[in-house]
This record gives sequence, C-alpha cells and structure tokens, in this order.
Amino acid sequence: MNGRTASTGRELMRRRSGVGHVAAWAALMLACTAPVPAWAEALPAALAKAYQTNPQLNAERARQRATDENVPQALAGYRPQIVASLSAGLQTVRNLLPDNTVQTANLKPWVIGVTVTQTLFNGFRTANSVRVAELQVQSGREALRNVGQGVLLDAVTAYTNVLANQSLVDAQRSNVAFLRETLSVTQRRLNAGDVTPTDTAQAEARLSRGLADLNAAEVALAVSQATYAQVIGNPPSQLRPADVVDRYLPKSREDAMTMAIREHPAVMAAGFDVDVASTNIRVAEGALLPSATLQGSASRSRQDDPTLGTFATDQASIVANVTAPIYDGGQAASQTRQAKEVTAQSRLVLDQVRNQARTAAVSAWVANEGAKIAVSASESEVKAATVALQGVQREASGGQRTTVDVLNSQADLIQAKARLIGALRDRVIASYTLLSATGHLDVKTLNLNTPDYLPEVHYQQVRDAWHGLRTPSGQ
Repeated sequence: MNGRTASTGRELMRRRSGVGHVAAWAALMLACTAPVPAWAEALPAALAKAYQTNPQLNAERARQRATDENVPQALAGYRPQIVASLSAGLQTVRNLLPDNTVQTANLKPWVIGVTVTQTLFNGFRTANSVRVAELQVQSGREALRNVGQGVLLDAVTAYTNVLANQSLVDAQRSNVAFLRETLSVTQRRLNAGDVTPTDTAQAEARLSRGLADLNAAEVALAVSQATYAQVIGNPPSQLRPADVVDRYLPKSREDAMTMAIREHPAVMAAGFDVDVASTNIRVAEGALLPSATLQGSASRSRQDDPTLGTFATDQASIVANVTAPIYDGGQAASQTRQAKEVTAQSRLVLDQVRNQARTAAVSAWVANEGAKIAVSASESEVKAATVALQGVQREASGGQRTTVDVLNSQADLIQAKARLIGALRDRVIASYTLLSATGHLDVKTLNLNTPDYLPEVHYQQVRDAWHGLRTPSGQ
C-alpha cells in the first residue's frame, strides 16, 4: 500500500510543468471571473507594508530600543559620579551668659559643596555587567528578527486567505448561476412533459444548497478581509495571485534541519541567553571581591554666629576607600548559586529550542512537498471533473442522463475547484513557512521594496551617550 502511494505521488509530481506552474494556474483559477487590473496589489507590496506598519512588529522594535539602553546604564559604572549639594537656612540663637545677660542673634548659615566619586575596582562587576547588557542586546535582536518572521508569515497567510476566499466566492457565484440555469431548463422540460416534478425539486434543493454555500463563502471572505486589514494595515483591494518562494528554499530535508538549528533566530536568541546567564555568574561572584573607590570633595561654609571663633570654612579632600566583604549573611553566595542554576536552565532551554526548530523544519519540509502533490492532484481533478460535466450535459440533452446526474457532476466540479483553491493557498503558505523555519523569512531574502530596519543604528546612537533625555527619534 505504501509503495502504491509513493508511486502515485511521483506520478503526480511528474505531471507538474515546472517553475511558475503554480503561479500560472493561480492566475487562471483565482482570477477566473475578471482580469486582474494593472494597479492590483501584489504579495511583495503587502509584505513591505506590513513590515513598515504592523503594530506588533513596531512594538517589538521599541522594546529592542529600550534594551539598547541597558548598555549605557552598565557603562555608567566606569564613569565618575558627581553630586553637588547646597544647604542654607535661618537660625535663631539665644545664649544665656554667666552674668545672667541674654544674647540673641538671627543667623543665616549656608554650605555649598561638590563630591566626585570614581570607582576604581568593584570585583569586575562593571565589566561583566556591560558584557551582560551587550549579550542582551544581541539576544533581543534575534527575538526581533523572529517576530519579524512571524509578522511576515501572518501577512502571507492573510493575503492568501483573502485571495482564496475571493476565488471561492467567485466559484460559488458561478455555481449558483449554473444551478439557476439548470432549474430554469428543468422547469421548461417539466412543462413540456420531458421530466417529472422530482427533477424540479432536486434542482431547487441544489440551488438552495448553492445559495447557502455562497453565503458561507462570503462570510469567510469578510472575516479574512478584516484579518488582512489588522495584519497589513489597510483593507485589501484587488490582489494578484501569489507565487511560491522555492528559489530560496533548501534543497533537502537535511539542509533544512541544519539551517534551522544553526540560523533560526529563536535558536540564536536562546544561545545568547545562555551567555547572559553564564556572565551573570561572574557578576554575582564580584560581590565577594574587594572594591576600591576614590572620592574627591570641595565645600565652602559660612557661619555668622558671633559666639564662634570661625565664620567661614573652605574644605577640599581626596580620599581613597577600600572595602572587603567578610560576611553578608550569605546573600552573595546564594545569588551565585542562583545564577548557576539559571545558567543550567538556559542550556536546557537552548536544547529544547533546537529540537523545536528541527521539528518545525521537518514539518515544514514535509508539508511543502505534500502541498506540491496536492496541487497536481487537484489540477488533474478539476480537469477531469470539467470534462465529465460536459459529457454528462451532452448525454442528458440526449436523454441518456437524468437531471440529478448533471447536478451531481456539477457538485463534483465545484468541490474539485474548492480543493484546488485550497491547495494553491496551502502551497504558497507552505513555501513561506519552510523559509521561516530555516530562519530566512526576512526583507533581505525576499528583496522587498522597503528599507530594512537596522537595530544596530539606534544601538550606536545611544551606546556612548553620557547625557541627554531625548531619544534619537526626538521623543
């Protein structure tokens, strides 16, 4: 049985006409009722629009820009901390002297000063914190790339669903028109005495079913149009048939698996997360090491109390401070152990993500190969059903077939067309899904007519910023 199935699949594959066959047949089937206008929106244009305007993707970009700020925050540990202070006030003094006289005064003391603190050594915590922040940025970039893949795949799905549902509506409308004509012919033949009332009732029943199927197709189209507007940013207009992306796909299942476990953004992000966790161990261990700071300060104070011998004081100092932890209640040791367990967890998550990527690549490869066979089989079914309907109609006109034979043949044809439309849609989605599973569903690979978002641009803008409250975008 398995040998017969494989032989059938190879036979169907041999009947394919080569590259572009799916797109050509999609243009024939999906635009069967009207020519596609020159201004119709193509799939690459829709993908470019989704890449620019999709809220989910833009939110992820904002999250990545926020992650970039972890680096200058960590680098602040290398820089001096400067604090200025000013105190001033009013003070009333009442002194009782030995001769029982009272001396009062209203004083206005004030002190102004500045303190500069520079960390010289803190157990390498600053250096390791900077490394953690940089690894978080790299992990975030891969997460952003993964979200971008998901948005583009959602856009492909939304686009092809609208395209398929439009074609189903057109097919169901043609079916209703055919059934109306069949009912009209049957009624005329009934009046002439050629058929019985049963034939008319059968035609009426099939017309009612056709109207219900048309309504269901129109509902599905309205839902898919709403989803299209949500994902891509505007309601669909006239859509061009979508083509597959076989030219970007791996040549074998093994190549797909290899690319997935090495280049998929989810795998790469998980790898950076392992590096983040292992570096956090060194950050935690830094709390067990000595620290050294250098502090310089300058101050000026004024005091107009007549009972004091000094009315003004100017001070300046430079102080080196070295501290070594002896016992902190076990907090640093616990944090170190915790960081080690988090690292072990991250490594296990990396293995899990690799396995998921491998499985997704295999599933996508098999689905794509199966979709090719399904399209070929559906094409053959539609051709055969069309020929069969024409033959049944000729035989019915000669009295060799009944009305129900014509109706059944028409039902077979409309079902075959629906399966072909679904197969063409699945074929396109499967090819993009496989491209996504290998980690290459992006603007650069697809050569979309839109600027690629480069997260490293914002990173370089803020990495060495010492001050400033405005973001590079002006917020």
